[in-house]
Amino acid sequence: MPPAASTFRSNLNNPQNRLQQISGQISGQMAVAKPTAFRSDAVPQAPEDPLFGLMAAYRKDTSDKKVDLGIGAYRDDNAKPWILPVVKHADQKLHEDPNLNHEYLPIAGLAEFTNASQKVLLGVDSLAIKEQRVRSFQTISGTGAVHLGALFLAKFYRQGQEKAVYLSSPTWANHNQIFTNVQLPIKTYPYFSAKTKGLDFDGMIDAIDRAPDGSIIVLHACAHNPTGVDPTQEQWKQIAKTIHNKNHFPFFDCAYQGFASGDLARDAWAIRHFIQEGFEMCIAQSYAKNFGLYGERAGCFHFVTGPASDASETANRVASQLAILQRSEISNPPAYGARIASLVLNDDKLFAEWEANLRTMSGRIIDMRQKLKAALDKMGTPGTWDHITDQIGMFSFTGLTEKQVLRLREEFHVYMTKNGRISMAGLNSKNFEYFAKAVDQVVRETAQDGA
Repeated sequence: MPPAASTFRSNLNNPQNRLQQISGQISGQMAVAKPTAFRSDAVPQAPEDPLFGLMAAYRKDTSDKKVDLGIGAYRDDNAKPWILPVVKHADQKLHEDPNLNHEYLPIAGLAEFTNASQKVLLGVDSLAIKEQRVRSFQTISGTGAVHLGALFLAKFYRQGQEKAVYLSSPTWANHNQIFTNVQLPIKTYPYFSAKTKGLDFDGMIDAIDRAPDGSIIVLHACAHNPTGVDPTQEQWKQIAKTIHNKNHFPFFDCAYQGFASGDLARDAWAIRHFIQEGFEMCIAQSYAKNFGLYGERAGCFHFVTGPASDASETANRVASQLAILQRSEISNPPAYGARIASLVLNDDKLFAEWEANLRTMSGRIIDMRQKLKAALDKMGTPGTWDHITDQIGMFSFTGLTEKQVLRLREEFHVYMTKNGRISMAGLNSKNFEYFAKAVDQVVRETAQDGA
């Protein structure tokens, strides 16, 4: 063997020499590092979502007394998720179907589901449905429905003209993000009165009346999130009249139909009244709460045009553009949750069972409201607590200050959003007294401190 070859082989057999050789080859092949195109001044670190951060803090808490009043999901009296009995029955029926498959749904979703959703929301005798003025798309729950409507309005409503979206103050936090992300300017109208812990009706009407003509007004159909404060039917009539006079465009978000009062028709009254008044509108509909299908993301977006000779043709044109937006966003909606809901909505026996399940959930929450108020009244907790039972739905705006909320978390392991909103579904027969006593102590002490 030539000396050069012998030396080469010896070098290869030396582990350190071999490692250096490989490192040299790798470094020679590596590209020169370039700075990222997404520097911190262009892509700053986003803050953690407050609600999900609250949930994470609750999970880390090791106290056996901890109370979760932040979660926006129904819990039974044992603080456990409740699968609706009707959902179990529909699920069993679904899996026994020999024709079940996993093919794509159409872009607009499962037709049996969207058609039935129209009837549940607008009423089986709705003229808008009979006159073919409604077009519906299955969405990724209510969030997806709000987003689809926002995207459509940003692209097609009052093209070339200034437009703004008016949200209640306060509103569901995600409303701000959804409309902002489609570049629609956000403004607010007064809604909650800190003084009365009820509706600031005069402030709401005045703001809507002063908004530029043709503004988009987002309305909560029932069980307003986060306040639990709803207008009366007479107040809804005045709201509709003011919106009509200003030629505003109403956008209803309906996340709690049937879950608020236990009565599907009562909870949809405002929407049905606006349709009777001839409004053109968008509606976002969710089945997360009223079916307990939180993770299945079953929802629906409805566009309703006003009564006119060309109403059906208008609805068709709008639907054609919604289909393009849907196709580019999700292509086809998921099937499972919609199939469960569709089975219930289209079966008289299952539908009746669903209504009974809704009364169970809404009834337990109403019971918790009454017991919490009674406990606070019995202890003579400073302040008035009528708003606990006057409000409706899953959430209650307690009126507690941010300082009081933080003390409840730190000293009593009670978790709620910093604005004082609590989920009534988080209360049960085992913890409502503990919570009431904690509130009583904190309110008394902070009142003495002048907080």
